[in-house]
Amino acid sequence: MIRLSAFRPRFVWLAGLLVLAIAATAPGMAKELDGFWDDPFKDLPADIDAARESGKAGVFAFFEMDDCPFCHRMKTQVFTDPEVQAYIKEHFVTVSIDIEGDTLMTAPDGEQIKEKDFAFGQYRVRATPVMIFFDTEGEPALRYTGPTQSAEEFLLLMKFVASGAYREPGMNFFKFKKQQS
Repeated sequence: MIRLSAFRPRFVWLAGLLVLAIAATAPGMAKELDGFWDDPFKDLPADIDAARESGKAGVFAFFEMDDCPFCHRMKTQVFTDPEVQAYIKEHFVTVSIDIEGDTLMTAPDGEQIKEKDFAFGQYRVRATPVMIFFDTEGEPALRYTGPTQSAEEFLLLMKFVASGAYREPGMNFFKFKKQQS
């Protein structure tokens, strides 16, 4: 019979190592994403106005939740890419929306609403990540559900919106992506 107490020191040591590894990556991610989000107050009408006044294509809204591994991957592997950061800052105002959040925000129509009610009630966001690009009139230009495969694919997604290709009749992101290949 194997005694569990014999494994306890190894388990405690491995658990401690895992906690240290996770803690070590969190500050790095925060530093890499420092300044990525433009609006901590989540005032979408003000964000849309700011995008219009500065000649940007619109607002990038990232719907996420804390325990979402795909959101984490987007934040650590895609949003930290220098080319992605440069392009998004040039073309979009950025905002993060927690689909489980109780923080009040301002919806594009000016309504004060909790993040979770905005996400589910107005855009039916149930799973994350969901990315919605709003144009400078406050209308959704593109909704993309799930993570992109890479930083390069996310760049193409942004270019699809910023170039106005999404407005072309019969055009969708997958056709645009194929044309760019």
